[in-house]
Amino acid sequence: MHALASRIRRLAPSCGPVRLVGVDGHAGSGKSTFAGRLAEALDGAPVLRLDDIASHGELFGWTGRLMSQVIEPLGRGETAHYSPYDWRARGFGAPRPLPPAPVIVVEGVGAGRRALRPHLALLLWMDLPREEAWSRGRARDGEEQREFWDGWVGAEREHFAGDPSRPFADLLVRQCDEGYEVLCGPAGTAGSDRPLTQGDGPSAVW
Repeated sequence: MHALASRIRRLAPSCGPVRLVGVDGHAGSGKSTFAGRLAEALDGAPVLRLDDIASHGELFGWTGRLMSQVIEPLGRGETAHYSPYDWRARGFGAPRPLPPAPVIVVEGVGAGRRALRPHLALLLWMDLPREEAWSRGRARDGEEQREFWDGWVGAEREHFAGDPSRPFADLLVRQCDEGYEVLCGPAGTAGSDRPLTQGDGPSAVW
């Protein structure tokens, strides 16, 4: 994980003074856990969770709000303020500040969407098949969220059908029994002249 963090620090800023790192993947693929561990390796980098930006009424229609509340202020080098959504109370809370740190991790389904990619320094994709990811997510959330998941699956299918992220990922992340395997993604070598995992050599596992 420290090798990946070191590479991220060497990337050029992508949104004002900030290096935005997107962590995308299907719901239930392990994005939140991985993003948290990556943030720790980046000396406590802030994590913006797209669950705080989305809402019941806008599972994927939150691009405008993300741009106005987060991307545009950070692009000017200013502190962003976004109102996190409470999924139980079904309402937005008080504005939360997000200062322009050297690295900010943006985690959630749609982190690599078309409108956001120009502002990302790096896009990572949690490489777990959707059916397996959804099964894990359903098991994690339990019966209480069954109805939500029934609606979510269709919405996610529609989103990625029209705005896929994986083909544009710089790196693919696969969870192993211990740690993670990080491979070059479809988009190339992530701002370096060599991938994290060499072609015939051992995988990069953290």
